[in-house]
Amino acid sequence: MSRAALLVLADGRFPAGGHAHSGGAEAAVRAGRITGAANLEEFCRGRLHTAGLVSASLAASAALGVDPALLDTAADARTPSPALRVAARKLGRQLMRAARAAWPSTELDAVAREFPRGAHQPVVLGLAARAAGLGPDDAAHCAAYESVSAPASATVRLLSLDPFDATAVLARLAPELDLVARQAGDAARRAVDEGVDALPAASAPLLEISAEAHAAWPVRLFAS
Repeated sequence: MSRAALLVLADGRFPAGGHAHSGGAEAAVRAGRITGAANLEEFCRGRLHTAGLVSASLAASAALGVDPALLDTAADARTPSPALRVAARKLGRQLMRAARAAWPSTELDAVAREFPRGAHQPVVLGLAARAAGLGPDDAAHCAAYESVSAPASATVRLLSLDPFDATAVLARLAPELDLVARQAGDAARRAVDEGVDALPAASAPLLEISAEAHAAWPVRLFAS
């Protein structure tokens, strides 16, 4: 297992398209729910334990070899917002392109053919981790970290928040991120034997509602 591969996959400069998405932060900023570092931290904490846990579990399951088609259906069922489903597939398609260039794999090729519109991003993330020789816990950590790093990075741009403050938010959340990654890895291992219904389905209704409103804005900085 290559720790360097984990760093490459988790690097924000990996060309997976995440820079164009705010993880719901843009809508939260406009609504006044994020105004600075303190409520950015609360926003990220809520996202980590809901959408982040679900994404990390899907990624860990894909890294373990659970059928990608079943995982993609499970991701759809756990994403009520059509706008978020569209965003997840766009991100999955872009990540697939990057992953196939970085870690050529017949498994990635097969999934790319099966999902020409893109599979859900966490599923592709798990497959990319698998192609890179990484394990389910690595995939879970990548997905959990993405769930909070995207809003933190977006808020720096949206509010001109001091990048040091945004980074401090991520550092304070690190123990909870480790916890969520462990929970996701445990759930993925259960899914191998019990099926995808064993995966978490944590809900974040305000994220879903805000995503639908955000998608209708005529002008916005981020795609989601």
